[in-house]
Amino acid sequence: MSYDTLLFEVRDGAAHITLNRPDAYNAIDLATCNDLMAAAIRCDEDPEIRAVVLTGAGTVFSVGGDIPSFVAAGDDLAPLTKQMTVGLHAAVSRFARMDAPLIAAVNGVAAGGGLGLVCCADIAIAAESARFSSSYTKNALSPDTSTTYFLPRLVGWRRAQDLVLTNRVLSAAEALEWSLVTRVVPDAQLAETAGDLATQLAAGATRAYGAAKDLLLRSAAETLETQMELEARRIGEMAHTEDVREGIRAFLDKRQPAYRGR
Repeated sequence: MSYDTLLFEVRDGAAHITLNRPDAYNAIDLATCNDLMAAAIRCDEDPEIRAVVLTGAGTVFSVGGDIPSFVAAGDDLAPLTKQMTVGLHAAVSRFARMDAPLIAAVNGVAAGGGLGLVCCADIAIAAESARFSSSYTKNALSPDTSTTYFLPRLVGWRRAQDLVLTNRVLSAAEALEWSLVTRVVPDAQLAETAGDLATQLAAGATRAYGAAKDLLLRSAAETLETQMELEARRIGEMAHTEDVREGIRAFLDKRQPAYRGR
């Protein structure tokens, strides 16, 4: 499948998705939203894809919404934004609920919808030069791309309010301190670090990753007892998988397991 705004490559069991509008700082337009949705569905449906890396071409992850396309829309801006969120939010939902872990490799600025894509990732690795900003209210817009769902859960309520209302810019070091990202690496090591981690995860127990992701997503809305019941049912489901049997055999044989994501 071809994409107009993305590069998509699968290697060593991991899909590598690159936002590919470097001349526009990887701004998110309607075509990008639709391409992200198609790419996310592909990652969710293809059993050979067991980890995903999302990054940006050039020196920027994504500056968020494509302002020139907003200007061109004129009086049709409201319908355009609703069309964009159909694809963009479908992509976030698939990324969040698919079995394969999503790694955001943040090179440079992540603002607006770009920040939302970082927030929805399971693991976020930032280059030292990365910068993070909500930016929505600066342009008289409200957040989308799951920002108001994931951001408070990552950084806390007060810090989320600060980021969304003041549009302050966080450095990579500050983003790490605030738990917005998982780790920070030198710029030159970002691609290698994200790729190595994706390869490692792609060799893991993919269905167990998916079950763990689902339980974490559900946890904020459940009571202790209902969450433990969900845990009991999920671990029971995992006990039926081929990977569990392989993990047990590998433990007894004192060797590394050879998981197949089944």
